[in-house]
Amino acid sequence: MTTFNSITRRGFATLMAAGTATAILGMHVANAATPDEIKKNGTLRVGVLVDYPPFGGTDANQQPAGYDADVAALMAKALGVKLELVPVTGPNRIPYLLTNKIDVLIATFGITAERAKQVLFSDPYSALTIYVLAPKSLTIKGAEDLKSVSIGVARASTQDTAITAIAPEGTQIKRFDDDATALQALISGQVQALGASNTILAQLSKDYASMEIEPKITLKAQANGMAFRKSDTALQEYANTFIAEIVKNGELSKINERWFGVPLDQLPPMPKI
Repeated sequence: MTTFNSITRRGFATLMAAGTATAILGMHVANAATPDEIKKNGTLRVGVLVDYPPFGGTDANQQPAGYDADVAALMAKALGVKLELVPVTGPNRIPYLLTNKIDVLIATFGITAERAKQVLFSDPYSALTIYVLAPKSLTIKGAEDLKSVSIGVARASTQDTAITAIAPEGTQIKRFDDDATALQALISGQVQALGASNTILAQLSKDYASMEIEPKITLKAQANGMAFRKSDTALQEYANTFIAEIVKNGELSKINERWFGVPLDQLPPMPKI
């Protein structure tokens, strides 16, 4: 698996601050990008995160790498064009799209009603999934089995709320200050199971493979979609067809297994926005 160099959100945001400001000040209505125009130009420009591995990070050569970059590469291949990966941050993702610096965002972008006021979304191509994780040897088939194990969670997190809602009375839920501390509790044996996202699962699969950690219960899935300018309906339609194809032929599951260590779960449905 590709290794990532450490890049903090704050540090990268500082580097990109000038670009963000310029993008906002220079915002204008861009011409629609269609599949035919992209083929004519010969390049697909895709905005990706580089501070959120394994969805979006960098490789040993400081080039964008991860789940989203792999999806972008498949899309460029399907279009028969070159791929240009453009690093973006959480705050400047939409400005980069709206000012025509990129053709599409493939940047772990949760599909929400608020964001849909500014952009078009594709059907989901990935999900930020929250699980109950535990070693393969530990039997947890449903919520009723949680009573017999100790579970670590980050205090007041999404997984804390979700586990609390389904756990039988008497379940040992041990709350820690953050995900990193809860993760260490699992590694050190302070808890038998962990409430965490697929990003934590990927870290465990890569760095602690001998523990054989696997998802036991899926608690919640946030649907992530590609994002386009409001005028880019043809490109949105193309993307939906493309996503359906790579789900059907198994290519998307291979990407998920590469970066997260497990086959792709069924993607969540398109949120009602």
